[in-house]
Amino acid sequence: MKLILTILKWIGKIMTGLLILVLLAGLCFRIFDSKPIPPGKLVDINGTKLHVRVEGERNNYPTIILEAGANSSTDMFHWVSKGLNKKFRVILYDREGKWFSESTKDSIHPEFYAKQLHDLLDKINEKPPYILVGHSMGGPYNRIFRDVYPDEVLGMVFLDSSHPEQWKRLAQKELVPKSQLGLIKVGTVLADLGIIGLLNTINNSSFRNDGLPKECHIRSRKLTSHSGQVYRRYLKENDINKDILHRAGRSSQLDSLPILVFTATEQYRETQKEKYRKQGIDPEQQIQIWMEMQREMKELSSNGKQFILNGNHGEIITQKENADKINQEILLMIKSILD
Repeated sequence: MKLILTILKWIGKIMTGLLILVLLAGLCFRIFDSKPIPPGKLVDINGTKLHVRVEGERNNYPTIILEAGANSSTDMFHWVSKGLNKKFRVILYDREGKWFSESTKDSIHPEFYAKQLHDLLDKINEKPPYILVGHSMGGPYNRIFRDVYPDEVLGMVFLDSSHPEQWKRLAQKELVPKSQLGLIKVGTVLADLGIIGLLNTINNSSFRNDGLPKECHIRSRKLTSHSGQVYRRYLKENDINKDILHRAGRSSQLDSLPILVFTATEQYRETQKEKYRKQGIDPEQQIQIWMEMQREMKELSSNGKQFILNGNHGEIITQKENADKINQEILLMIKSILD
């Protein structure tokens, strides 16, 4: 018995020593790791610095504003912006707290982001009219913006956009499933301690093959390794998500406003489909529900069009061939508006 206790004591000491060593290594990573450099500029909006990228020359065309989804950044629009900024003025930005933008100390309400974006555009001297392009949760944010500033928006583009009733009608009932909340919270702590950055440095794993250039992935990994900010903002997005969707659902009809709806063909990976089947849920039925909601967004306006693009929820914009198709339709829409 005494031998067993001695062995357990030494195991405890070794484990404690390893833990201290990992924590010290993570701390060293945080101290000596250089802060990620934003690709755009930081603009102070009422005490909160927002990250914005301004591309293309000012001209007589409407300015295009690209609104990213819940847990994505301006880099997700790499191919979309590259295809549009040769002819149009393009604005990409990160909402408060997301990626390179600071978190606000103001109280958050559903119209807060529309007003903050409006203040940002005013601060950088960008003038309407605008074409709003939103991917995923960017769609509802854009619907709120148009509802608050209807005279400034000439057209809207929904890229596999979220629907106000999606959590009521789909099997998934929230932005972040409860089973993943704990994992994200742990990730936040590990990133703040520098451990995720340390592991990424040691592991040096390959990047996702989603079509985006390597530089975009490097920037993303650098930021998620540097601190837990990205994870914290995703948790915050989860907290406010239902309020945002509810407010978007109360927005006025779009009448004859030109809108484009692009829908991805692949909504679930095979692992997700198998998970649904084990729960007694038909994944194909879930896809049909999503498709129906996408059609409903087209019908928000009497001047709506829908396009189906091959790829999953992210690849609808990260694959260059998809971005090229989207950009072509945006060009045609703007031409029809100005004719």
